[in-house]
Order: sequence, then structure tokens, then C-alpha cells
Amino acid sequence: MAFDFGEKRTGVAVGDLGMGTAHPLTTIAAEDNNSRFVAISALIDEWQPAELVVGVPAYDDGREHPVGRLARRFAQRLEGRFGIATHLVDERLTSHAAEGRLREAGAARRKIRQSLDAVAAQVILQTYFSTRREPGAAQSGA
Repeated sequence: MAFDFGEKRTGVAVGDLGMGTAHPLTTIAAEDNNSRFVAISALIDEWQPAELVVGVPAYDDGREHPVGRLARRFAQRLEGRFGIATHLVDERLTSHAAEGRLREAGAARRKIRQSLDAVAAQVILQTYFSTRREPGAAQSGA
């Protein structure tokens, strides 16, 4: 399960490491941590992920974006609360890639706004799969 952390919205995606596929799931629209973690807890209970992945935003030159520090803290909280291994992924340009995917699919502007964070989480999870995958490994449930 992957997260595109944001202060107002957090995109969520799920996937299968063995197959290397990821799918957008939902967007959690919650600014306060309590509401955010209640929603995440329900998703974790439902999907039972083996690993969690959090995108950490950075500028094009590699410097960490101000939200990057918050995303790292969010990842630490996830691992602490749920006891599930949590990995960080450089999410540079994932929102641009997600918007491009949605535009290519012919999504209307409103649909792009509604789906952007979840599709960005999908891109983050695909990035994790492509950099983490081991030949012959039959793992699933991220």
C-alpha cells in the first residue's frame, strides 16, 4: 500500500509486488492526523498490506521539498502505529506523471482533480516495485 502524503489530501494505492502492478485506491481528505489515521487504519484492516510505501517530495535539483519532512514523519508514524515495514520513495514529478496518465486516458478536468492524489500514489508504488523487485521473488501485498 502506498501513500502520496499531503497536508490536506493523501492519495492511496494498492498493488501486488509479485506481479509488479499498482492501482489507485482512494484519496483521504483529512487535514488532522486523527482523522487521517482512522481512515488509514480502516484501509489497512481491509487490505492487509505486507509493506507500506510513502512518497517523499523533492525539488528537481534533489533538495527536499518542505512537505518532504512531513512525509518522513508520516512514514515513521505509519510504521510505529501499524508495525508494518514502511519504505520511502523519491516522488519527484509523480503528480505530473499522474496528471499525464489521466489526461492520456481522456479524463475531464474535474476527474483529474478527484483522482490525482490516488494516481500519484499508484506512480509511487510502481516506482517502488521497479526499484525493489528481485528476480524470481514471489512477494505480494504491498
